[in-house]
Amino acid sequence: MPTREETPLGAPAWIDLASSDVEKSKAFYSALFGWTLQDAGPEYGGYINAHKDGKAVAGMIANNPEWNAPDGWTTYFATDDIDATLQKVADNGGGNCMQAMEVPQLGYMGLFGDPSGAVVGLWQPLAHKGFQLVAEAGAPVWHELNTREYDKAVDFYTKVLGWDTKVEGDSEEFRYACAQHGGEPIAGVNDATVGQWALSENVPAHWAVYFGTPDTDA
Repeated sequence: MPTREETPLGAPAWIDLASSDVEKSKAFYSALFGWTLQDAGPEYGGYINAHKDGKAVAGMIANNPEWNAPDGWTTYFATDDIDATLQKVADNGGGNCMQAMEVPQLGYMGLFGDPSGAVVGLWQPLAHKGFQLVAEAGAPVWHELNTREYDKAVDFYTKVLGWDTKVEGDSEEFRYACAQHGGEPIAGVNDATVGQWALSENVPAHWAVYFGTPDTDA
């Protein structure tokens, strides 16, 4: 079972779902992945932690209409200095959605928009180190940016998160780069203007998360 005590810097550390119907989301993901869910309590705004086989894999929260954002998953990347990383975001053409905020005893979180408009999170850990289970059925296995500004995005994340990137494809049908840690891929950037991977006109740039399963068809 691929467990993890700490997240490499610049790698996805956590994901959470903002849902306008939390009860329906809880029922759906519990049935789909066998998650057990735990309410973090009123001091954490009704945040819900999801576990697989007793290991933390994701979070959920009610989508507040004041956020003016659609339901969806957010990917948070690990940093050891969230203020410095948000400054790099600003220096390299990103936009601040939310300044760094302390989650008492657990860590510091922030949100920003990358130059292509995808919303991204940052996590500087205290007690909450991030995923405890990865690359396993019912746990996150991959994180991928779909963007119409591929070159700009690769350059942006390399500068902001300190990525070591490897180009996996560079053709008219497929342009893709992977961020690496210790020679292992940790996240991908897809050129969503080419080939079968092109985004529909009304779909914005976004980070997608993939979950593991032993049987995709089922």
